[in-house]
Amino acid sequence: MATEATFTLPADRFPLGSVFEQLPDATIELERVIPSRDALVPYFWVRGVETDGIEEFFADQPEIRRIELVDSVEDEHLLRVEWASDHDGILHALTETDVPLVEAVGTDTQWTFDVRGDDRSDIVSFQQRCRELDVPITLRNLHPLTPTDSTVEAVLTEPQREALVLAFDRGYFDSPRAVTMEELGDELGISQQAVASRLWRGIDQLLATTLPETTRRPEA
Repeated sequence: MATEATFTLPADRFPLGSVFEQLPDATIELERVIPSRDALVPYFWVRGVETDGIEEFFADQPEIRRIELVDSVEDEHLLRVEWASDHDGILHALTETDVPLVEAVGTDTQWTFDVRGDDRSDIVSFQQRCRELDVPITLRNLHPLTPTDSTVEAVLTEPQREALVLAFDRGYFDSPRAVTMEELGDELGISQQAVASRLWRGIDQLLATTLPETTRRPEA
């Protein structure tokens, strides 16, 4: 049975983690990817930072061979990265075990990874490979995607669903709003930028699922 799992990883144990020392308010989100043994995750977003030279903050990372800015709009920046071939870490564990990445969001506190396997054994293989690579992941949530799951629930990651439910319960979508995004972040234990990212991605997924006649924008 298809299974989804949520793992966390200390911020400094992922290649991009040291950047938070210079950009503590930033949120980094990896573009979701279907594993390929020929390439690691090639794109990621940096949100919550207004600068004309965002790629310069990543240029000295030893795990990165080359990085370039693809697009930038206000405080959101899309970058393409070429990883060093000799780097062993959680991304290699994903590609080597063929476990798809659903979502990965990093803050100065930690990284949160949502992955999905065809069955529970895929998740176990991924955990085992991380242990072999000395990647200190912590399992936070594990649940099967059963046939009784609604289509809407199935398209949301657990962090997206948690953020949307909390925002709705606390009155974030009321007019006027009964709670701020910063207050939601305090309750979830994440930054305001991370809350914004989860709400935006979750709403995007819900609209694409419930309004199939709409035309989605091209993926970056």
